[in-house]
Amino acid sequence: MASATPTVAPPQPNSLNSSLERNIRTLATRRRQEAASATLEERIAGAVTSFTGSMRFVYLHLALFGAWILINLGVVPGVPRFDPSFVILAMIASVEAIFLSTFVLISQNRMSAAADKRADLDLHISLLAEHELTKLAGVIEAIAARLDVRTGADAEMEEIKRDVAPEVVLDGIEAEQNQG
Repeated sequence: MASATPTVAPPQPNSLNSSLERNIRTLATRRRQEAASATLEERIAGAVTSFTGSMRFVYLHLALFGAWILINLGVVPGVPRFDPSFVILAMIASVEAIFLSTFVLISQNRMSAAADKRADLDLHISLLAEHELTKLAGVIEAIAARLDVRTGADAEMEEIKRDVAPEVVLDGIEAEQNQG
C-alpha cells in the first residue's frame, strides 16, 4: 500500500545554505531594480502586452467584435447598421494589430536584453568554475603525488589541469557549424 507521505521530506524553513539565500535575495533585488529603471515607454509597452496577452482581452474582443458583427448583419433589432461592408472593422483590426505587434516587439526586446545579461552571467560563472576546478585538480594531483597515491585518472590529469580558452572553444564551435 502506498504511503500518504512523500518519499523525501519537504525542506524545512531556512534550510537553504546562506550562499543560496544570498543569491536569491540578490536576484530578486536586481529584478526589482531593473523593473524600476524601465522607461515610461517600456512600462507602458509591458502593461499593454500584459493586458493583451490575457483572457480579459480575448473576452473584450469577443464582445466588441461580436456586437459589431451582429449589429452590422442586422441581427440586433432597433440598432441601425453603421458598417455593413465591415471595412471600418477591418481597418480598426488592422491598426490595432500594428500597434499590438509593436508593443509585443518592445517587450520582447526588453526580455531578450535581460536574457542576454543572464546568459553572460551564466557564462562568466561557468568559466570561473572551470578555472577554479582546473586549479583544484592541480592541487589534488600534488596531494596525490605527495601521498604517493595512484589513480586511474593520472593519464588525463594534464588535460584536466589545462585552462579552457573560451575564444578557442567558440572558434571551434563556429568552424564546426560552418562545415555543416
